[in-house]
Amino acid sequence: MTESSHATPSTPHDDDPDLPAAVLFDRDGTLVEDVPYNGDPALVRLMPTARDAVEAVRAAGIPVGVVSNQSGVARGLLTRAQVDAVRQRVEELLGPFSVWAVCPHGPGDGCGCRKPAPGLVRAACEQLGVPAGRTAVIGDIGADMGAARAAGAHGVLVPTPVTRAEEIASAGAVAPDLLTAVGLLLGPPKAARRAAVAGAPGARPGEGERR
Repeated sequence: MTESSHATPSTPHDDDPDLPAAVLFDRDGTLVEDVPYNGDPALVRLMPTARDAVEAVRAAGIPVGVVSNQSGVARGLLTRAQVDAVRQRVEELLGPFSVWAVCPHGPGDGCGCRKPAPGLVRAACEQLGVPAGRTAVIGDIGADMGAARAAGAHGVLVPTPVTRAEEIASAGAVAPDLLTAVGLLLGPPKAARRAAVAGAPGARPGEGERR
């Protein structure tokens, strides 16, 4: 079962079709350091540029969310209360997210929410009231990019040492850090884009787990 909870009211950014209507971040290895099956809020550490990246998306008026595989629940290594405690710590460090979509299933459960299946992305988009086709997913492994593709969303990969070479090669967009990834999605400020147009001529958890 997909959990899509802790939503906060948000208004999709729809006055500029060049911008995404929502940006969804993977949690472990993307927003925070990847501690396998972490249920301890004290172990939460932000990834480089995470705070600046999330704040840049919010400053653009775009809702932000989290889509996260947490199979430790199915494996008996985590409780839902521990997952929620880590969520609270992440929000203490980065501010509230508009939606959290979490898959508690294991890789053999056959659910439709565990990334690279599209369920988490679709659930988050439904909660936010935005089309998946105008949503971006930022993550660190191929499963994140696969979930984005399966849902019809745009993916940006931010590799870490656990990211496989083939995952990087198959990603549609790759950035060295989160702030650069967000920059790819947001582009230059609207005023700068308008000025340019006006001046233009003519117009590792385990190898099989991956969380």
